[in-house]
Amino acid sequence: MNEQRLLATLVPAVTALAGWAAWLGWDQHRDVHPDGSTTGPYAAWQVIGLVLTLLAAVYWSASRHHIAAATLGTTAGLTVAAAYDWSDDASGLFMVGVVLLALGSLAATAAVSATISTVRRGTA
Repeated sequence: MNEQRLLATLVPAVTALAGWAAWLGWDQHRDVHPDGSTTGPYAAWQVIGLVLTLLAAVYWSASRHHIAAATLGTTAGLTVAAAYDWSDDASGLFMVGVVLLALGSLAATAAVSATISTVRRGTA
């Protein structure tokens, strides 16, 4: 049973790390608009792609009723990826963003995992 739980944790964690690298890791510049405002470095389609990639891994783990594993694996993977990617921030405030990302992904992934597990349990 422990091997299944470990795998159910590692799949979302590795998917989060690889997904971050594939969808967000390569884009490091901000876009400057004619009025002087800046956006970025990520476009909406990149974040949506990451979310959909993560949803597949969370579904795989949560549908096997490993809610905590899906939640913690995804959150850990995203948190490590963000901390590494944002650590060169000149303002020194990157940890605020990392903590907010960790809290947000923990809450969102817990809700999605619980919903998936409940729906799968009801149909099984």
